[in-house]
Amino acid sequence: MSEEESPTETRGVSTELLATVDLGPELEGMAGRQLRMRLVTIEPGGVLGPVHDHTGRPGTVYVLQGTITDHRDGVATVYGPGVGWPEDHTTLHWLENAGTVPAVEISVDIVST
Repeated sequence: MSEEESPTETRGVSTELLATVDLGPELEGMAGRQLRMRLVTIEPGGVLGPVHDHTGRPGTVYVLQGTITDHRDGVATVYGPGVGWPEDHTTLHWLENAGTVPAVEISVDIVST
């Protein structure tokens, strides 16, 4: 799938919530926010779309297995095990697994509760 053919929906993706921390009692001004860690699996041919941003939901990703292609700013970057990327207020992207094995990542972000 090319950059011009960005997906209209997510398919072949499963998530497992691993842990959360209510940030309200931890940090002043963070009421209604939660630190969240998820295990995300993208099956071969799967996509996490459509194009989406991370405004108000910053995070980081770490790839455990397989490869994930991050499509942003007209550039497709392939990440493999042990490598990850940041997702901040400037991020506008979608993800795909163009490989032959499931891609597994740990995603940590701050979300509204």
